[in-house]
Order: sequence, then structure tokens, then C-alpha cells
Amino acid sequence: MSIAVSSPSEVATLVVLPHLLQYGIRQQRTTAWTAMKSIPRKNSEELDLHALRVFDTLFRERSLTRAAEVLNTQQPALSKTLARLRRYFDDALFVRVSLHMEPTAKALQLEEPVRVLLEGMRQLGNERSRFNAAESKRTFNVFTTDAGVIVLLPEIIERLISEAPGVRLRAAQVGLSDLHAALETGDIDLAIGEFPQLVRGIRRQKLFSGRHMSILRKDHPRLGVDPERSDFVAEQHIFITVSGTGHPHQVAERLLEEQLPPNNVIAHVPSFTAAAILAKHTDAVATMPGPIAVVLANDLNMQSVSTPIELPAFEISQYWHERFDRDPGNQWLRLVFNAQFGSGKKQQGHD
Repeated sequence: MSIAVSSPSEVATLVVLPHLLQYGIRQQRTTAWTAMKSIPRKNSEELDLHALRVFDTLFRERSLTRAAEVLNTQQPALSKTLARLRRYFDDALFVRVSLHMEPTAKALQLEEPVRVLLEGMRQLGNERSRFNAAESKRTFNVFTTDAGVIVLLPEIIERLISEAPGVRLRAAQVGLSDLHAALETGDIDLAIGEFPQLVRGIRRQKLFSGRHMSILRKDHPRLGVDPERSDFVAEQHIFITVSGTGHPHQVAERLLEEQLPPNNVIAHVPSFTAAAILAKHTDAVATMPGPIAVVLANDLNMQSVSTPIELPAFEISQYWHERFDRDPGNQWLRLVFNAQFGSGKKQQGHD
């Protein structure tokens, strides 16, 4: 595919293909070469790297508004670039269907070659650049659970304010079934949690392991810091139902359900914060991963206590796709999380 400063064949020979060969991506080389030969040479001055990025972002976001946000540009400027792309390819490329911009057959044909070329250029740039956290304006998309947002991000953001004031974190939400694809495309830079299903092409680094604890109001009439099992089971309980989210609490939830009398479970709620607030205003007990139990107990003036029912330990790791293993910004972010929560950082609720 042509880039403004050169013809398609020159770009393929001098820039993209040698770089892809260096990384051993022979199939991508063939795809890129085939795509370049199929694209007309007319109006080559209108097709630049920015235009290709706009195409790629629109293809992923299916929305002019969201694409403008991702690219940190104004929607009118994005619309002008889309118009240039449409003139160049003599195709609408994206058409509005209901509330979304859906790709045409031509856009579907172009998606993979454009992605391959952008990846090649990105890797080439990485070889020449270093990530300067103090000056960067980059936004990182991090996938984690609501517990991860509450427990992990405050400390990370505090560190960013002092060390990287221009860097921003976005707690991105995708369906668990889409998480692997989001890491592969770079829509998600880092996933933090326990996701054993993430295997193919995924790198993983353990941050910490932990245990479950229970949270209750400070003046609870019957339970103390180290409750007996019989007393614990006899109390009323609030269940946090996180099935389908990939949260390590899912296993503990099933075990608690097996060991507690059904009549003693007075509520099921979808979040740890909601469970803690209900427990604060009743005599009920909520059991959750230790790190968030400690944070919520401190913030809500409650107490976190040991759970006398044996529950399996959990392991929190950071995950990223191998495509971005050498990305300087991704490397820096991983170092920040590991320095803050990795082995050697002993915190309450962590093993």
C-alpha cells in the first residue's frame, strides 16, 4: 500500500518488507506485498500513514466519535481523512448502519493488509525510540475487574502523577470472550487479574497471590477478628456474584454456596462495594478477596477478618500479547505494576 513519500513498491522494498523479514513475519510480508500491488498508484500523495491509522481505528471502533477519541483528534478532521480515503479507493469504505459505521466489502478486503503495514511501521519505530514517561501523553488501556480498579489503580495513578504526569490510564471494559483479541490488536495494553484461558500468544507475569477475607461492621455483636467456623456459618451472608467475569472469586463463591445454609444467604449482589455497604448497615457478612476487603474496610470504617472456611488462594498476574512484548511503553507500564505489586511488596490480604 502506498505511503505519501513513495510508491507502493518502494515502500515495500525499502521500509516495510525488510523490517517484517527481520522479525520473521513472512506471511505478513506476502500479504502486504499482495495488497500493495492491488492498490492503484493514482493520487499517491493523498494516502499517508495517518490516513491508514484512521482506517484501522475506524475499522475497530465502528464509530467516528470513538475513533476521534482514540486518535486524540477532532471529528471534522477525521471526516476529512475518511473522505480522502474514499476518493483514493473509490469506495464508501464505511457506511452507517443504525448507530454504527460498518465496513464495506472493500474495507473488509483492506483490513488485514493495513493492519500488517501499521504493525510493521510500529515495530520499526520501536527500534528507534525509547519511552519517556516524564514527557509522554500516551493513554494506556488496562483491563481488570472492579476489584482491580479499587485495589490497584489508586496506587498506580498516584505514581503516575509524580513520575508521568501526562500519561493516562483507561479502565477498559470488554467481554471476557473478547479479551484475547483485544490484547492481540492492542486495544487492551495490559490485563490484570487471573485469566487462565489466556494462553496463545500471551505473555504472563505473576504479581502476587492472595487469600479471601470477610468484611463486617466494626461493632458486630457476635463475630470478632478470628471467628469460629460454627459462629461464622450461623451468621447471615451476602454473596457477591461475579460469574462470567473471569474473577478468581468465582471458585470461592461456589465453595461458600456449598458450605453455607441457603437460608443464611440474604442477598446476592454484583459488586464487592455494594456487598460491603450492605454489610456495614446490617449484621451480615461479606466474603471477598483479601486485598479489596482490606481497602473497603479501611474506607468504610469496617473490619476485615479471617474467613474460617477453607478457600483456595488466588494468583493475580499481568497479561500482554507477545506482539507488544518489546513495545517501550508497554514495557514501562509492566515495570510500574510489577514494582508496585510484584513479589517483595507485602501488603494486607496478599500472601
